[in-house]
Amino acid sequence: MNGFLTTIINALKVPDLRKKLIFTILMIVVFRLFAQLPVPGVNLGVLKEFFSSNQMFQLLDMLSGGTLANFSVIALGLNPYINASIIFQLLGLVFPKLEEMQKEGESGRQKINQYTRYLTVPLALLQAFGMFVLLRGQNILATGDPLKIVGIVVTMTAGTIFLMWIGELITENGIGNGISILIAAGIIGRLPVVIFQTRETAVGQGQLFNTILIVVMAILVIFGIVVVTEGRRQILIQYAKRIKGDKLYGGQSTHLPLRVNQAGVIPIIFAVSLVIIPTTLANFLRRSGGAIENLSSWILANFHQGAIAYNLTYFILVVGFTYFYTAVVFNPVKISDEIKKHGGFIPGIRPGSSTATYLNYILNRITLAGAIFLGVIAILPSIVQGWTSITTVVLGGTGILIVVSVILETSKQIESMLVMRSYERFLK
Repeated sequence: MNGFLTTIINALKVPDLRKKLIFTILMIVVFRLFAQLPVPGVNLGVLKEFFSSNQMFQLLDMLSGGTLANFSVIALGLNPYINASIIFQLLGLVFPKLEEMQKEGESGRQKINQYTRYLTVPLALLQAFGMFVLLRGQNILATGDPLKIVGIVVTMTAGTIFLMWIGELITENGIGNGISILIAAGIIGRLPVVIFQTRETAVGQGQLFNTILIVVMAILVIFGIVVVTEGRRQILIQYAKRIKGDKLYGGQSTHLPLRVNQAGVIPIIFAVSLVIIPTTLANFLRRSGGAIENLSSWILANFHQGAIAYNLTYFILVVGFTYFYTAVVFNPVKISDEIKKHGGFIPGIRPGSSTATYLNYILNRITLAGAIFLGVIAILPSIVQGWTSITTVVLGGTGILIVVSVILETSKQIESMLVMRSYERFLK
């Protein structure tokens, strides 16, 4: 954090970077202002009670910066855009044209971004209507007027498009990745509320020691996230010497960095979407009667946040999705082919299939450490709540993971801009 603040101070001394930082801050302020504009006709008391009992909606609320629990005009946040991005990443495995587009560099990335925006609109409409149906079933939204329903759905969809636009403005004219910065800003915006609620609960229950324990654990989690996020296994790549005309090429060496956590926070989002399905269905079917009602009651009693079966299932899903998503974003066969095509090889390993097998072996070993770490981060809030009985700690390791990752990436981008400008001044 000290290095990040030093980087920001140095950036403020450069006029160009100062303008970018000010623009980014202004866009974040606009985002937080719109987060306070509520959609009319919502019972906020019942809404907050509903969110406090559902982990998936707690995660969605956290990703939206608290706008979902307040049911503001940007209640959906950037969740439809995130889902659209994930869908296109997965479609790249199925459709060769999309895969080729991903390899085209900046032009291909711009095309995929455009398609992602197009897909975000129907996803936002679908999620907004689904959210309305769900909240209406919980008596949080009582309106049945078709015009009001259309107004709510369109307003929430427009809010997502507005946030997407702000994020792209930050990416183009500000500092860092705009979408990531907005998500991190939303999580940080929830931090004072969480701290205040935790302090009030701890004082009321006389749990000063547990509060100190939570602070110490938070510091250790941040340290662990930095280590795992920055952790890489460097694979030495040697390039053979080639003679072209009267010149000698190659003979150099470089490194292929394999990250411990290739998947980021995506496995947690996938896992939490699946792990809440049993309890969500049980809530809807608990008054069905007969065997279905008995099964629903058993699920609600034994498969809830804090239960061993719930946490174990959640942990296994996170580990499984970490391996799945790592396989999506890193293909050892393609990497080995690229290395071979450019005349490179790993010392002691034959080019081609042997290189792919070796990379796959190394990747599986380091991914195991990253997967277990993500699994622990995912179930950490349940563990902390079980140990301390302080139920207001909802920020959890997932939120900290996102914030720390965004800070690290933004800091690196600012540092690279500072180095580039110093180099330009040196040339002049």
